[in-house]
Amino acid sequence: MASKLLRAVVLGPPGSGKGTVCERIARSFGLQHLSSGQFLRESLGGGGEAGVLAQQYLERGLLVPDHVITRVMVTELEKRREQPWLLDGFPRTLGQAKALDGICELDLVISLNIPFETLKDRLSARWVHPASGRVYNMDFNPPHTQGVDDLTGEPLVQREEDKPEAVAARLRKYKDAAKPVIELY
Repeated sequence: MASKLLRAVVLGPPGSGKGTVCERIARSFGLQHLSSGQFLRESLGGGGEAGVLAQQYLERGLLVPDHVITRVMVTELEKRREQPWLLDGFPRTLGQAKALDGICELDLVISLNIPFETLKDRLSARWVHPASGRVYNMDFNPPHTQGVDDLTGEPLVQREEDKPEAVAARLRKYKDAAKPVIELY
């Protein structure tokens, strides 16, 4: 169990393994693993204002803007004022980082640096179970049955942004947005 109220963030491009790293660190040090992606999925199903706003962007194939994801994350972090946590997937932009700094002080920031070709290969081989967010990689973490979630038996999907033609543009966007965040911390 964490002996103090540790607040930490893991930064890294899509496909860098943030979720896996966070799960292992959280388990080892008694931290709560907070995933922005999970909170966003929950807000989409909850019918709240932020979820409705996010859905409007996602339906058009757009990224959820800073003010929407920041609202989702600040709401969740406010609920956890007295808990140690490790953030995964937030902040991704300078605006998000400044909003986070406005509500708490971070103790640790870990930045994952993975070669572009490795990321491209990982992302292109990634498939997910939409309802739970469980991620499979056909190269090193495949499902027991091709195309089917191990726990539910439901079909897996490859997100549009993980298809090979979208990966390079996505990684460039991440690099441009993340540079000032990394410099801030």
